[in-house]
This record gives sequence, structure tokens and C-alpha cells, in this order.
Amino acid sequence: MDSSARRAALRTPHPGAIAGAVLLAALVTGPGCVDIIGADIGRYVEREEKRFQVSGKPDVVLATFDGSIEVRPWDRPEVEVVVEKRGRGKDDVAQIDVHTEQSGNRVEVTVREPSTRGFHFGSRSARLIVSLPAASDVSAKSGDGSIDVERIAGRLQLNSGDGSIRARDISGALDVHTGDGSIVVGGKLTALRARSGDGTVTVHVAAGSAAENDWDINTGDGSVTLELPDDFSADLDAHTGDGRIHMQDVTVSNVTGQIGRNSIRGRLGAGGHNLRVRTGDGSITLRRR
Repeated sequence: MDSSARRAALRTPHPGAIAGAVLLAALVTGPGCVDIIGADIGRYVEREEKRFQVSGKPDVVLATFDGSIEVRPWDRPEVEVVVEKRGRGKDDVAQIDVHTEQSGNRVEVTVREPSTRGFHFGSRSARLIVSLPAASDVSAKSGDGSIDVERIAGRLQLNSGDGSIRARDISGALDVHTGDGSIVVGGKLTALRARSGDGTVTVHVAAGSAAENDWDINTGDGSVTLELPDDFSADLDAHTGDGRIHMQDVTVSNVTGQIGRNSIRGRLGAGGHNLRVRTGDGSITLRRR
């Protein structure tokens, strides 16, 4: 190739580069789209906002077939749900169904994937970003995605088929479950159920928490760490199938079993409802906050 031909080749973009640039420009500037960063390059992203006025404590039910759910408090008497729909293209995203319903202070937002025939490689997803009053009851479910909740006072039910769950600075009752993922929860709690099919479980129990019924912490495969304040009372029942139990500055009376082995039962504080801790394969650590 002579020098003039080489200069022409350098000035002429490769067809693949042109296609990529056109696709990126369409994604960034198309109507209803959000900024494309990281893993979203090469995908179509569309944002849809839903707002619901409330006059009392909201009861919010959230569900998405695939995608993360994030819940944060604000000081407005309304619930805002931002749905970020992702797919291979605009037509792909258009098939995602967002169903909303409100009855008084009860708000429901359900995002469904259309049924498809033949092969489908899970290219579609829908992330929910939720803002609501700090005093709210929340039920959130993701078929495949993480759930992250902060600074909410109320009754929380969080369920992920495959994803981590975080619920921090919570006041009230917690019921969380993931089929495969870690769990980190904490706050001033009155009720607790935390279950993971395969993942570590960490619970930070704040001062002033009280077991108003039996608590249950369970993982099929993973360690459990439970931080307890001095003023917490319950009847402890801890067991690991393949691991050891570690106690760090936690006082247990009326002990049955040996600390350091795989089972221990005893009384925390004045005793009361059961605090049941189980792991099939992993250590259990109880320590003072």
C-alpha cells in the first residue's frame, strides 16, 4: 500500500466503530433515556417515574422480575418510584409492563417481563429507585437482584430470588429472605427473620431493641455474625452443622452446651422469646455492640 492509500485508510473509520458510535449516541440522546455508563453501554435504558400522594403511613408493595430495588426516606407526603428499564433495544424495553395501583395509603408497583417463546437470554431488567416517608411499611421482591433499604421505620418484608439484601438503621420488624446472597441488617428491631439459602448473615441489633416474638436467623451455607447490646433479652438457641461458635463479651446464663463447639443454649439478659441461630456450614459469632 503506497503512502496516499495508507493516509486514506487512517482517515476512514472502521464500520464497526461507526455503528458503535451511532448506537451510543442514540442511547444517550434518545427520548426517555438516561445516561449510559459502565455495563449499560450497548443497551437501551429508559426511565419512567410514578408518584403517589399519601396522607398517612404508606403501605408500599414493590416487585420486579429482574433488577435491584433501592428504598430511601424523604420528607414529602408522597411515594415516588423511578423504574429504570433495560434491554437490547427500544422495542425490547417497550414490552416490559409497569403496573401501578393505589388504594388510600396502599401503593403497589409491579414490573413484569412479557412471556416469550423460544430462546430468551435475560436481556431485560427493571431497577426500582424508591423515595417515601421514613415511617412506612414496605414489601419488596426481586426475582433476581439486590435489595437495599435505609432509615425506614415500619414493617419490612424483603425477598430476593438471587441477590444480596441490605437493611440498615431500621426501626421495627424485619423479615428478609434471599435464595442466594449475603444479608446485612440492623437497627432498633422488634421482630427479625433473616434467611439465606447460601450466604453470610450479619445482624447489628441496636440498643432499645426488644424481641416481641421469636427471632430466627438462618443460612444454609455461610457464617453468622450477631451483634447484641447489653440490654437485649432472649433465650438463645444456636447451632452450626460444620463450624464453631464464638462468644465475644456476651454474657449467657443457664448455659447448655459448650461454647466453642457447634451448639449452645442459654439465657441472654432476663430471657424471653427464642433467638434461634442456624447455619449448615459456617461459624457463628455473637459479640457485644
